Amino acid sequence: MKYLCLPVVTLIALLSTAAVRSADSVDGAKVFADTCASCHVQLQDEKIPRLDALRQMNANAVLRTLTEGAMRLQGDLLTAQQRVAVAEFVSADKVVEQPLAFERGMCESLPAVRSFRAVEVWSGWGRDPANTRFATDGGISRDNLSRLKLKWAFGIPGVVSARSQPAVYGDRLFVGSVEGMIFALNANTGCSYWSFKTEGGVRSALSVAEIQTSAGVVTAVFASDLRAYAYAINAETGALLWKVKVDTHQAAMGTAAPKYHDGRLYVPLAGLSEEGLAGGVSDYQCCSFRGSVTALNAATGEQIWQTFTLPPSAYVRTFSDGKTLNGPAGVAVWNTPTVDTRRGLLYFATGNQYVEPPMPTANAVVAVDIDTGVVRWSTQTLAQDIWSGGCSPDFGGDPKSERCWDPVGPDLDFSASPVLVTRADGKDVIIATQKSGLGYAFDPDDNGKMLWQYRWGVGAAPGGVYGTASDGRYAYFAVADQRTPHPGGLHAVDITTGRRAWFTPPAELLCKAGPGCGPAMSAAVTVIPGAVLAGSMDGGLRAYDADSGAVLWTYDTNRSFDTVNGVRANGGSLDGAGPVIVNGMMYITASNGGPFGTPGNALLAFSLE
Repeated sequence: MKYLCLPVVTLIALLSTAAVRSADSVDGAKVFADTCASCHVQLQDEKIPRLDALRQMNANAVLRTLTEGAMRLQGDLLTAQQRVAVAEFVSADKVVEQPLAFERGMCESLPAVRSFRAVEVWSGWGRDPANTRFATDGGISRDNLSRLKLKWAFGIPGVVSARSQPAVYGDRLFVGSVEGMIFALNANTGCSYWSFKTEGGVRSALSVAEIQTSAGVVTAVFASDLRAYAYAINAETGALLWKVKVDTHQAAMGTAAPKYHDGRLYVPLAGLSEEGLAGGVSDYQCCSFRGSVTALNAATGEQIWQTFTLPPSAYVRTFSDGKTLNGPAGVAVWNTPTVDTRRGLLYFATGNQYVEPPMPTANAVVAVDIDTGVVRWSTQTLAQDIWSGGCSPDFGGDPKSERCWDPVGPDLDFSASPVLVTRADGKDVIIATQKSGLGYAFDPDDNGKMLWQYRWGVGAAPGGVYGTASDGRYAYFAVADQRTPHPGGLHAVDITTGRRAWFTPPAELLCKAGPGCGPAMSAAVTVIPGAVLAGSMDGGLRAYDADSGAVLWTYDTNRSFDTVNGVRANGGSLDGAGPVIVNGMMYITASNGGPFGTPGNALLAFSLE
């Protein structure tokens, strides 16, 4: 008999069945016209998706955005029935309950999880404490790349965007879903062991580690979700070990992987929802969200310390209509922290502000004491980047309104984790990449002093730039530059001098011309011996020669896949997560549907043949 511990639950966790059914009596077109069209139809802001772009999303995905995603503060102004009606109007689709008990692809048994060596594990975002994304011993290199073949595909149900980077612990694989599920699979075959329902969507990577509990040593899967909960889940059974609300602010969300190290879990939090309201005309009392990193006891979930990127917000000024503005606000932490065991520090990079006064921790690389969370130094790369959707030049007409900072910031924050790497001369440096189109090296021994900067692109606000990687010789910077004249391409930069070693321009597009199809390369880069792997918004995963930049191998994800679990799946734009290389296998999630990419819901596994 096949092992099955999937609960009979649905993906619509935030709505009752009655709310879904009663939405038929609500005119979704009218609600959209009254509350959404002023932005999504009338304006031309490149960061605001037009209605035709929203049409790529299914109704469940639109509903998720309104209940726990980027538009949840706006969604709070609607009733449950109105949210469903808008989702169904926008998508021209129906919100449906989706059972999660797969009829195909369940594992025949549930073997015990044993301990695995570090070489057999990819945990978290950057694989190692330093977030280098360098798979030195993953079993795949430049010499055997040509033997890579697709082994199996898994369809992530109910989504049009697959951005959660898998974690691998020996023969187990764990991956999240923006519909609010975590799946445990066999890493070799893709069969399913169990699933776990989270409070909010999971778009980040997962982490896996052994922890000491009152019941003994347990292997745990750690995750954070878009409702700012952190979780520890039994890796063998899928049972909840603990769940913690990391931040109670209504805009707080976990978009980056939590970092496990030495018995602690470090959880970064962002807050996208408020960013769209600052500077706009709304009854919402804006703004008070602050980015943060929180240290939890990995065995219990108990908070050890919490470090915010800003001081608490306070009164800034009163508008002519009598409403008030509070600040500072914003400075989200979109990326997974980096551990420096030698110096006892934790590094992370920050986002822009939503509200003044200007603060030195915005758009900065920050170092905190790993034991206490006390800030040791902060190096800002772009000052006074105070940006809000409500202050965009095409939003509401006048970016110089009394509600906006003058000048409105360019929104060129950090999305990617800093990388700690050792040069050939033994000197440690911190490498970081930013939406500004710049890559940097900082000195961890001199309070983060900038050693060099390298311009890999012109910089662009839309989308994100999710990760550089380094093999100790070069830093590899992929060119995002969404919606600029020259997106795409890959740079190799000498980490000692900051000078270019090579540049490879974007390849010919693999996708059909249209919304979401383009050459931008915003996904995280992964390095293997002799080669660099990078995904593109055109749906292509390519391997580049680390010495010359020549393209060695290409895989086109723009197609449908036969899946082990019987869920219909297709690939598309590669954005966010990068390739995971371990145990002679490669795993990648595809894709990122929405305003910046083409839709997809596939987890792909490759092996050497």
